[in-house]
Amino acid sequence: MTGRFNLVDLAVLLIYLSGTTALGMWIGRSQKSANDYFVAERSIPWWAVLFSIVASETSALTFISIPGLAYTGNLGFLQVVAGYIIGRFVVSFTLLPKYFEGQLVTAYALLETRFGLTTRRFTSIVFMGTRALADSVRVFATAIPVALIIGPALPKAYAMPTAIIVLGLLTVIYTYRGGMKAVVWTELVQAAVYVIGGLSAIVLIGQSVNGGWSEIFRQAGAAGKLQVIDTYTGFDKPHTIYAGLIGGAFLAMASHGADQLIVQRLLSSRSLKDAQRALIGSGFVVFAQFTLFLMVGLGLWVLFQGRVFAAADQIFPSYIVERMPHGLVGLIVAAIVAATMSTHSGTINALAASTTHDIYLPLTGRRADDPRTLKVGKLFALAWGIVLTVGALLFKEQGTPVVVIALSIASFTYGGLLGGFSLGLFWKRAIQRDALLGMSVGIGCMAFIVFAKQFVVAFPQLADTLGPFGSIAWPWYVLIGTSITFVTGVLSSLTHAEPPAVPITITGIRS
Repeated sequence: MTGRFNLVDLAVLLIYLSGTTALGMWIGRSQKSANDYFVAERSIPWWAVLFSIVASETSALTFISIPGLAYTGNLGFLQVVAGYIIGRFVVSFTLLPKYFEGQLVTAYALLETRFGLTTRRFTSIVFMGTRALADSVRVFATAIPVALIIGPALPKAYAMPTAIIVLGLLTVIYTYRGGMKAVVWTELVQAAVYVIGGLSAIVLIGQSVNGGWSEIFRQAGAAGKLQVIDTYTGFDKPHTIYAGLIGGAFLAMASHGADQLIVQRLLSSRSLKDAQRALIGSGFVVFAQFTLFLMVGLGLWVLFQGRVFAAADQIFPSYIVERMPHGLVGLIVAAIVAATMSTHSGTINALAASTTHDIYLPLTGRRADDPRTLKVGKLFALAWGIVLTVGALLFKEQGTPVVVIALSIASFTYGGLLGGFSLGLFWKRAIQRDALLGMSVGIGCMAFIVFAKQFVVAFPQLADTLGPFGSIAWPWYVLIGTSITFVTGVLSSLTHAEPPAVPITITGIRS
């Protein structure tokens, strides 16, 4: 075994990259309209949407960071994943029926009918900013193992930038050409590749440890690393039963009900029933998937005998580089690349859809079926692909696991978005002013909480000054943000007369 790429590894990786790019371009060869480009003419079968959702959630963060969570801790992260399943059920029977009342392309079109165009633009811009930041982190994470492998062939300063540019360029090419059809169908291939990669790691780790997985579980159990449930009631630990089930549920409600990245896939389904089936089913598949990668982390802890790494995100990549046989090194790196290319391609398409339908069309007065809309949508996809790649180039590695950074970025705005949708659904007095004020206050408060925590890490002497605000764990962010947004909107609504009843219907809305 050797940690360096040979021709076999290089061939495996190149075949995957070229094959995926070619497949995406071929699938999207005959785009006819913006509706086709962004929601595939609502023709995707439920099982394909299901695995597309799973693939979009499985970036390099899952592949790289999740094993590190088990290596440095235990299986407590599964409590959060269980909360994801609960949140999916809620979205399936509250927001999804509203989305399917009309021919929507973006999640934020729903808010235009309830509150007004300004609310739609505001929420769309919030989504775009948050998603761009989070996805830039994901692209950076994917480049870590690629840079480790190509590092010997390049000056150290050029390894990471080269890896980021190659990954970004290839994903932009087929996403620009193929639209949502290319995104969904290539994600099925990508999901298969990274699952095979994870299973291969499980087999190889078991073969490398004397006694196999029985010995791994024995040692992990003796060290308390098989613990799943933590009944701690404080707000400063992320992986507890309460933070997991409650916080995880709210995070899933926001990410799968108010985030265009997932909602756009659901809107590509053939019917409401298919979308519900795909969304709920994806929760159980994701649970199994996270379990798989946590097992990899346990195996590596035994194999490396608890060796200390500079960062948790380096643990699995180091195993790939140091221990895997030729051929499988290429496959695993391809799996890591596959995981992020799937999320990255979906993000580019979702950002382009929001920019086109929530910003461009209302400003220009053009219709979604205008032939020029498809051309503009593709240009926005190209532009966002460049922005995400540049963002990844600007990101600097930290000691915090990348998965926690990305989830924290998303979580502090998710609460404001979910709170805005909640106001529209459950508080009839609320008008546009109340929704905008509530979301602004909610996002502002969460930004303070998130950055307060970073200040405490950088300046421990500020811990007493910031009090509990500097120690709140990330799974609680969405619940807190949603609550602040909702309460602020409700209080604001009490300062004006009750408006006429405005049911949330989609008839006549700009799509």
